Amino acid sequence: MPERAAAHTALSPGPEKLWDAAAGFISSIALEKGLAVNTQQAYRRDLADFIDFTTRTGIGDWASVTPRQITQYVSELIEVGAAEATVGRRLSALRGLFAFLTREKYISSDPSEIVIGPRLKRKLPEVLSVEDIKLLISAVDISSPAGLRDWAMLELVYGCGLRVSELVNVKSADFLFGGEILRVLGKGSKERLVPVGGCARAALVEYLQKGRPALMRDPKAARDRLFLSVKLGKPLTRVGFWALLKEIALRAGLSRRVTPHIFRHSFATHLLEGGAGLRDVQELLGHVSIDTTMIYTHIDRTHLIEVVRTFHPRN
Repeated sequence: MPERAAAHTALSPGPEKLWDAAAGFISSIALEKGLAVNTQQAYRRDLADFIDFTTRTGIGDWASVTPRQITQYVSELIEVGAAEATVGRRLSALRGLFAFLTREKYISSDPSEIVIGPRLKRKLPEVLSVEDIKLLISAVDISSPAGLRDWAMLELVYGCGLRVSELVNVKSADFLFGGEILRVLGKGSKERLVPVGGCARAALVEYLQKGRPALMRDPKAARDRLFLSVKLGKPLTRVGFWALLKEIALRAGLSRRVTPHIFRHSFATHLLEGGAGLRDVQELLGHVSIDTTMIYTHIDRTHLIEVVRTFHPRN
């Protein structure tokens, strides 16, 4: 369903005094939570849409916003067909903003406290089976430097549960203790250490010895990034990995859509199915809250049934 905010809304700042306080809120949470630039921009877009609403409805300052007006805004979003996730995200941004404004004494009370938002259906993440992962890796032609690169990338993104941005930014210096540990710089510049499995290490050794030197055109252009593009030898981009993954999935004969993030979901799910603890998976994924990790416990009920049958004394 379409997003409601028009492109001009995110670009034009709106009423200056409204934006001054909103900008202060974004700066505050960026510092407090270490938000990535993309996340800060998302907050700005969401708040820009509400400020556009205040302009249309004649609201001149944050103290004049009432619960009824926030409810009207939410209703408008629903009426124009905004996705449930979009409505929930924008309301969450407003709640954060008004909590900040109340705390900083910009306003005397929080008008969003009594606003009831839509009940969101939590979508379970898509995962690949272990057999699908094997099919994808087997579809890579490792006789070429690019193939060795693709093999190493697939093994690493699945073996370490990386986000696509984390994968394309990996440097050789990020591997510690003889390549057994990968230092990952995640969302909000949060650092975590992830063990590198044997299959991923084997693929990386082959790529570093026979693949990367052949792809290297200019050390300056490579910028110490591990994975390089074929034509220019520059760091492979997120879009580049998306494209090559689509091509590999076609060669593997998979009819389903395969995205970079599906490897991260599969990594977490397969660990839990294998008996890993939820806290361990949380740390490996770099989730701040365990609530985010808990979604993976709902994916395979048959595994949980088997756990109870195996370990409970009355079974």
